[in-house]
Amino acid sequence: MASLRGQVHTPGEAKENIVFVTSTAGQGEFPQDGHAFWESIKDNTELDLANVNYSVFGLGDKHYWPRKEDKIYYNKPAKDLDRVLSNLGGKRLADVGLGDDQDPDGYKTGYQEWEPKIWQALGVDNVEGLPEEPAPITNEDIKIASNFLRGTIVEGLADTSTGAISASDLQLTKFHGTYMQDDRDLRDERKAQGLEPAYSFMIRCRLDGGVATPLQWVQMDDISNTLGNETMKLTTRQTFQFHGIVKGKLKPAMQAINRALMTTIAACGDVNRNIMCSSLPTQSAFHKEVWKYSQVISDHLLPQTTAYHEIWLTDDDNKKTQVAGNAVQDFEPLYGPTYLPRKFKITMAIPPHNDTDVYAHDIGLIAIKGKDGKLAGFNVLAGGGMGTTHNNKKTYPQIGRHLGFCTPDQVHIACEKIMLVQRDNGDRKNRKHARLKYTIDDMGVDVFRGKVEELWGRKFEKQRPFEFKSNVDTFGWQKDETGLNHFTFFIENGRIEDTTAFQMKTGLRELAKLGKGEFRLTGNQHLILSNIADAELDEIKALLKKFKLDNLQFSSLRLSSSACVAFPTCGLAMAESERYLPVLIDKLEATLEEAGLKRDSIVMRMTGCPNGCARPWLAEVAFVGKAFGAYNMYLGGGYHGQRLNKLYRSSIKEDEILAIMRPLLKRYAAEREKGERFGDFCIRVGVIVATREGRDFHDNVAEEESDEE
Repeated sequence: MASLRGQVHTPGEAKENIVFVTSTAGQGEFPQDGHAFWESIKDNTELDLANVNYSVFGLGDKHYWPRKEDKIYYNKPAKDLDRVLSNLGGKRLADVGLGDDQDPDGYKTGYQEWEPKIWQALGVDNVEGLPEEPAPITNEDIKIASNFLRGTIVEGLADTSTGAISASDLQLTKFHGTYMQDDRDLRDERKAQGLEPAYSFMIRCRLDGGVATPLQWVQMDDISNTLGNETMKLTTRQTFQFHGIVKGKLKPAMQAINRALMTTIAACGDVNRNIMCSSLPTQSAFHKEVWKYSQVISDHLLPQTTAYHEIWLTDDDNKKTQVAGNAVQDFEPLYGPTYLPRKFKITMAIPPHNDTDVYAHDIGLIAIKGKDGKLAGFNVLAGGGMGTTHNNKKTYPQIGRHLGFCTPDQVHIACEKIMLVQRDNGDRKNRKHARLKYTIDDMGVDVFRGKVEELWGRKFEKQRPFEFKSNVDTFGWQKDETGLNHFTFFIENGRIEDTTAFQMKTGLRELAKLGKGEFRLTGNQHLILSNIADAELDEIKALLKKFKLDNLQFSSLRLSSSACVAFPTCGLAMAESERYLPVLIDKLEATLEEAGLKRDSIVMRMTGCPNGCARPWLAEVAFVGKAFGAYNMYLGGGYHGQRLNKLYRSSIKEDEILAIMRPLLKRYAAEREKGERFGDFCIRVGVIVATREGRDFHDNVAEEESDEE
């Protein structure tokens, strides 16, 4: 609906027949592009629409605000507009149509009832010989027509008339590791000035296993300073992310990343993405052995198209390029021209630490140490995934299911076969049902395992015993079994930046310029300086102190927290996350101190939307954005990431959050059993019902949600 523009005409200019379509924002508010139009007519007493025939169709979700007193928000803009137009003398072509995301076919169910009434009112419902409307272009169509991810990206980059690229190319650039965004803080201001949104691009690097050299850190810092918004984001999937890169600087940024011996290909899109690996500092030799296989798997599953190099890594005068329209065709031996139905994520964890949330991904690999201390192989999980849609009970988060054990030499082949079964059986018609978790749930674990084993030509062995104890990072200095030292920094929500009070970015740059050790990014958005010899400690510690990088005097709740980017750059965000979670924790810390919980780790996560980039569904307490300033609250996740949480309250604001959390924290401090974690406590005392697996995520939710039925 962003492409629709409303206009107010004088009575002499008024169109005879007008159809209005409006979505619903926030608590029954008009969408941003409709604000000016609504403000112009809602209290207008001079307009005479006696010669205007109209109808209104609304887009909404009757369960988005589930409390009974909030039912008025459902499709409120459409209803309000219909009322005002009627009061101004307009004649209805048809009663207001209501599209409901809760219907089996979403808004289309209501639309198919409403549209024929318009044609009937206009007397054209029985006209013969009209061409059929073309089918909507799908992601699958875009991929097929793209000539292996080329599309018209080159032409779009060359177009200086706009900071944007085409809608079809937006779907393709994801495969190249970049998303188009705009600064949502500036939208209203720029619209008032008659300007297009402040478009820019996010670039996500591919850094399998999360390990970078000091030189690479400096190079990433340079890119953020000269081509981005002077910050870096360490993501929940162990890689670097840049924001604020305008279109004209996109290609130079890609080339700079390549010069740093990194890439961005397949960091996003319907392919296997960045592979995660535990950043465990205390089992150095074992970590190195496991980490090696993250590279093996990544290389094996990497797309083979040469489009990436042609588009991003060639000079303007380089004639050895193949872009859309050339006769030569690429070849993808694993993916084919349509790639996968949806994104595909793989992670590796090294017990007893589940710092990569191994249960949350399409494939989870649990490293098993043999009696000789070497890597014996991996327990293989499949079918985890975090993304959902608010109030759509056909969507849900899921944890990975055990398929069995495989040896190191076969792990890349096992991953390939799992991916191929998903390629050939995943849902390509409904992207909300396209992840591997749904394929396995529809098929059944045993049937899915059988298909994988049939392709593989061998069977999984019985899974090996293991134990996880946490999925949070251990901060400060630690010494590994070889005598080398590792320091884990607290990087709140992964944002590397300088402020007037804390020159973090500058300090980390100075540290990297020493060229010591290596930089490991963690799945919790923190950073580990690894492999520092004793002889180098004094110099390193002095630098840490100078820039306050050694400050770890934070509550354990803050140290265990994580948030996604959300506003202002993420186009999917419904509420603040990265900028708000620290504020919320500030307001809880007095209660933690009073209850004696300051040093007790409680996993708290926040995301701006239900896509779940910070993996909120596995947190002991989570807040997921519903509208600006309003969140769904979830409780009961497992401390080491083994259990999904469940909805406790819907669409609550800060005062309600604090009114719930403060007494609940005090109760936990007073009534918990020895060693009992917060999520387990909430289940034991009956605050929330345990979620056994994704398909019962929506069952037995708290009282307020049940009112919607």
